[in-house]
Amino acid sequence: MNWRTINIDLLDPESSANFPTATLSPAVSPVSAAEVQNLASQIKQLLRGGDSEGALRGALENPPYGGDAAAKEVHLATVVEILQSIKQSEMSPLLSRIYSSEGGVEALDVLMKYLYKGMSHSSRPSSASARSMSPQTTGFSQIQQRGGGEGGGQAMSVLLSWHEKLVEIAGPGSIVRVMSDRRTV
Repeated sequence: MNWRTINIDLLDPESSANFPTATLSPAVSPVSAAEVQNLASQIKQLLRGGDSEGALRGALENPPYGGDAAAKEVHLATVVEILQSIKQSEMSPLLSRIYSSEGGVEALDVLMKYLYKGMSHSSRPSSASARSMSPQTTGFSQIQQRGGGEGGGQAMSVLLSWHEKLVEIAGPGSIVRVMSDRRTV
């Protein structure tokens, strides 16, 4: 018998080889894209009515964990739209009210997930903007489209401002909980 070929992990009762790793992920119910679209329209109605806190709470309390990629993109766009509509002076009081309410820690953790997802999406150049690259005389290429408007830079600035305020209110534990959570938004 060759002792070097024995898989000792199979002998350890605490080893991941002795239990299914699928049990590490919490069960999530499937969500259709139509349900997410319906929720997004209700949230936008709240936003148009001037209830930005209610819109944000509604978006954070109903994340589409079980949705497909399209449903998650629709919800991300809704959350980013809400965040962009709230003034910077209203951020800290709003986050404090959510944090002190029942389920507030979980809601702010969901917000942190959306901030990271939004940052990851706005940092990648899209295929449309990659096709419209204009060479510069300096030898560099301009990836962003010309003409200003709400581009990725402004959205990134808003997301970073929210991240700063969220870490002030919820603390760095929120970052750790988001990084270790297997449910994705």
